[in-house]
Amino acid sequence: MASLVNADKDVNAEKGKEIASKSIVELPQDYKPSADEAFMNPRQLEYFRQRLWAWKKQILAEAEVTLAVLQNEPLREPDLNDRASSESDWSIELRTRDRQRKLISKIDSALRRIEDGEYGYCEVTGEPISLGRLEARPIATMTVEAQERHERQEKVSRDD
Repeated sequence: MASLVNADKDVNAEKGKEIASKSIVELPQDYKPSADEAFMNPRQLEYFRQRLWAWKKQILAEAEVTLAVLQNEPLREPDLNDRASSESDWSIELRTRDRQRKLISKIDSALRRIEDGEYGYCEVTGEPISLGRLEARPIATMTVEAQERHERQEKVSRDD
């Protein structure tokens, strides 16, 4: 398991160097995208690229801590109740890491969309996704309206 995590870290480190090397726009420290600017101008793209990359690094660091604790902590508790509690805690932690693993693929996809010039635009309608939505969810691929339609259609198909 450790070798898989280390291999992922090596691949992600290389991708990180590649992304960092493509950064050509200097951002002021207090920069926030504004509706007064041209939508998805180089400054906005760089802002979201940095946010996504920082988010990914944070997730990978947390996964590394989890792996270290998992390797160093004994999982066998003498008391059955303590063992059940410990296993339940680890189950929750591992499910969280699995969700974060899936989130990393969405972050990578958003970073690819930035490189391809597709970031910030709805994959359904082609309309710009609001800056507020992108601030709240930088991996968003649809406008709020398109997402709501998608969820309504999903609910209807589930109810059938």
